[in-house]
Amino acid sequence: MITLDTLNAATPDAFAAALDGVFEHAPWVPLAAAPARPFATVTALHDALMDVIRLADADTQRRFLRGHPPLSAAALAGGLTADSRAEQTALGLAGLGAAAADFTARAAAYTAAFGIPFIICARRHTPSSVLRTLERRLASTEAAERDAALHEVHYITRLRLVARATGPGIPRTTGHLSTHVLDTARGCPAGGVRIELLRDGVLLRDGITNQDGHLAEPLIAGEPLRIGPHELRFHVGPYFATTDAPWQDLIPVRFFVTEPEGHYNMPLLVTPWQYTTYRAG
Repeated sequence: MITLDTLNAATPDAFAAALDGVFEHAPWVPLAAAPARPFATVTALHDALMDVIRLADADTQRRFLRGHPPLSAAALAGGLTADSRAEQTALGLAGLGAAAADFTARAAAYTAAFGIPFIICARRHTPSSVLRTLERRLASTEAAERDAALHEVHYITRLRLVARATGPGIPRTTGHLSTHVLDTARGCPAGGVRIELLRDGVLLRDGITNQDGHLAEPLIAGEPLRIGPHELRFHVGPYFATTDAPWQDLIPVRFFVTEPEGHYNMPLLVTPWQYTTYRAG
């Protein structure tokens, strides 16, 4: 991790070298932004880096965007940097199953139509969200897709920059997902309830509530939440097994994340006869 003060004081070449890789195969971007120093905040630094791309002519923007590798279900596309490989691997496009081949065909059609690869911030999406976004953007125009790609580059580079630079004014890049269980029949927290989190139908996390009705840690923290379908499964059967009332063994709560940097607290208020939930946060 390098400090903003160090970046501000570095020579232009050292400044560019320290930020190499934030912009895919484009060391010229930080070099062009170096004369604008000093930056008061990390956010201001990122804005200046993005301005180099945003203010470039259309041909330069296209060449820059063409330097990005295509998304690959196996994350094995040629030209992948270490950051790109990690981002694509974590996305898990292989989870699309039979739809992975459809994604590959549509991504190729996108490149043929617009002359640039389909670019999306993989760390902010689920596989199904990537496919939906690709389908929607295939109906767009070349100019609109160049703008859309640069918008995604904004998110990609912001995450990469925050991973390597520290200082005042760090942009918000992470979300938060948590839950707790309250037994409203008894008026107390519900401890010992097993909770599972699924994303795109794949088990992501699980845990058991403590005596305060909470999990020991948030379900997701320190990273963006991913746009797409999620499900919380509350196994309340064992908790109510000692009561004479009819109880439901499993309560599924399905929701769709739309704010990767948002705060989602999804409490469950439950009795043997009914339950309610809501987003608090």
